[in-house]
Parts: sequence; C-alpha cells; structure tokens
Amino acid sequence: MSRIGKIPVAVPKNVKVGVDSSHVHVEGPNGKLELRLPCGIHVELKDSRLIVGRTADTKQDRSNHGTIRAHLVNMITGVTQGHKKELELQGVGFRAQLHGKKIVFNLGFSHPIEFEVPAQVKVTVPVQTSIILEGADNIAVGQAAASIRAIKPAEPYKGKGIRYVGEIVRRKQGKSVTK
Repeated sequence: MSRIGKIPVAVPKNVKVGVDSSHVHVEGPNGKLELRLPCGIHVELKDSRLIVGRTADTKQDRSNHGTIRAHLVNMITGVTQGHKKELELQGVGFRAQLHGKKIVFNLGFSHPIEFEVPAQVKVTVPVQTSIILEGADNIAVGQAAASIRAIKPAEPYKGKGIRYVGEIVRRKQGKSVTK
C-alpha cells in the first residue's frame, strides 16, 4: 500500500467534488478543475474526504496511487487558495512588459521575445524585472513558469537570465589571467 496514497484527502466545505468512474471534478471559489483517473485507480467520497484506492497491485497501479492522491491535494489547494510562482530577471537591460495576454521580453537578444500566456494562468508584472504567475491549476502555473525560465536560464558566470525568486545559481570562477 502506498504510504502517500492511503492518506485520505480532506475536502473543505466551500469545495464541491464530483466523482464518477473515470473523472474527478473539483469546484471552488478560484475555479474548476478536472482530473482523469487512470485504469486501476478509483476514488470515492466519504464524509467530506476523498479516499484513493487501486484495483490491482501492479507496479504501475502502485505508482499511480500516490500520484493521483497528490494531484487531488493540489487541485483542492488550487481551487481554494491558488498556486503562485514568482520569477525575476537579472541582467543589465533585461525587462519584461505585459501586453494583454502576452509578455514581451527584452533579454539581450537581437529581437524582443513574445510569450503567449495560457488562459488558466493570471500574470502580473509589478516591476520590469519581476513576473508573478497565479492560477488554480498547479501544472499549468508550473509549466508556464518553466517555459518562461527556459527562454533565458540563468548562466553560471555572471548569473544573468531568468530565475525563480530565491533560486540559488551556482557561480563559476571564470578565466584567470596567468603571467
């Protein structure tokens, strides 16, 4: 039995959960989310708690058991509190501007880079060197943040690039001059 999978998931009063044979629907103050259940996993709602179980003891079913439970916890957190990722730009002249549902980056390339933000993610740019991504879907917020970071990851010599707030970039020494 999966140690994570066997722990029941508490459902708050302001969250509505619908369970059928192949899907789980979660609706709360911040939005609606849906999760498709893989074969071999079943979810039941008892006394405002979700209980995840599996039908067989195959390796794939054991793996899915804890994963589906973790996804359900993330969904309930997303529709009640929301998920948030913060990015920062480091480098002289590096900046981001929000134009509708697009973020336009100036990152030292010969042209500005436009990034189309997914519909379920809300973006704010409080300062030109800071980006905040928020949304109910943890996967969509994380993927959008990772895609933005992949445009220009922080490099190890000067630390220039896009990074998560609080991310530590290991720096290299660089060239040393010998005489």
